[in-house]
Amino acid sequence: MMMEYGLIGAKLGHSYSVPIHAQLGDYDYRLYERTEEAFVALMRRRAFRGLNVTIPYKKLAFELCDELSDVAREVGSVNTVVRRQDGTLYGHNTDIGGFIALAKRAGVEIAGRKAVILGSGGTSLTARTACKRLGAREIVVVSRKGPVDYDALYRDHADAEVLINTTPVGMYPKNGEKAVDIGRLPSLTGVLDVIYNPDKTALILDAEARGLPCAGGLYMLVGQAREAAELFTGHPIPESETDRIYRLLRGEALNLVLIGMPGSGKSTVGKALAKDMGRPFVDCDGEIERRAGKSIPEIFAREGEAAFRALEARVISDIGREKGAVIATGGGAILREDNVRALRQNGAVLLLTRSLDALPLDGRPLSKSAEALREMWAARGPKYRAAADAIIDNDAAFDATVRAAKEAYHEAAGR
Repeated sequence: MMMEYGLIGAKLGHSYSVPIHAQLGDYDYRLYERTEEAFVALMRRRAFRGLNVTIPYKKLAFELCDELSDVAREVGSVNTVVRRQDGTLYGHNTDIGGFIALAKRAGVEIAGRKAVILGSGGTSLTARTACKRLGAREIVVVSRKGPVDYDALYRDHADAEVLINTTPVGMYPKNGEKAVDIGRLPSLTGVLDVIYNPDKTALILDAEARGLPCAGGLYMLVGQAREAAELFTGHPIPESETDRIYRLLRGEALNLVLIGMPGSGKSTVGKALAKDMGRPFVDCDGEIERRAGKSIPEIFAREGEAAFRALEARVISDIGREKGAVIATGGGAILREDNVRALRQNGAVLLLTRSLDALPLDGRPLSKSAEALREMWAARGPKYRAAADAIIDNDAAFDATVRAAKEAYHEAAGR
């Protein structure tokens, strides 16, 4: 059977390639998970029109093509294969263009700097070539079994200025993992991670916390797909399409997360947003009660706040891995840094504010009095603001609040 076009790899999981290519051209594009044996057999049968190749077959594709582009030869791996009319296979590497576009958009300056690349696979080859093209002063490749391992990184290359992750460490479903501690790399000026699920890996969240220019791999994914689509269709596609599709995908995938004081209206506003945007609504407090089999006041009364916070953290950890939802959190969700990171990895976080004298007191274990609310805000206010991408005033008319939250979300998603 002759395939049209698609992405082939060992495990594809939550790939964005199908919706990206749906935006780029009118052709049938599908996902194909194949063993190495099946991949080699397909390449030898040439039973397709065009393929994007991902982990772990990029180097193998390089060896199986009849002709290679200069870029593919320079990189040493192939991520795009086109079957020509005479049946020969032409191999190209569009990752390098996508990587360079990612670095430039993120504001990560590589020229004249020492770049450390984590990983030694096909994408590592791309990053090395891109860093050479961009004028890196020095390039160091770190891998578990290479001449420079992770111990050697900290010992001999703590002066790294740009860090690039090309390993799968931190990719869904192993969110939160990271290959290195950037706290031990004090000279860093920028961080890039080719992983795009989650939107922000633990490595990128660490870089954000340090105020470093940084980005995950979604923009690279879209950029390389645009170049591949040009090969598939034989027609040029404007570079502006990369930005348009990136914004579209991120705007559909990111969670809209509402944080704020108890009684600030997160659930009410969240439900209205979910209905307006056609998304599922998740109430963290409701999920906590469902798992516990009792109300939150009962949890506080019988087990104490510490037990509640532990369960809350488990719920947020699970919810934060998912995408495309509107999430309303409990008032104290931001008290744990791990919760904030779990929410920010796939979410635009909006702080919903309301005048303290308008906040309800009934049925809320920690909102016992007006004085308690003032003390709570004094303690939590800085944490709320630090966690938020935008602040939404919920003292305004309800429709205006919902509209402002939606606009703030789309602005954050387009960054």
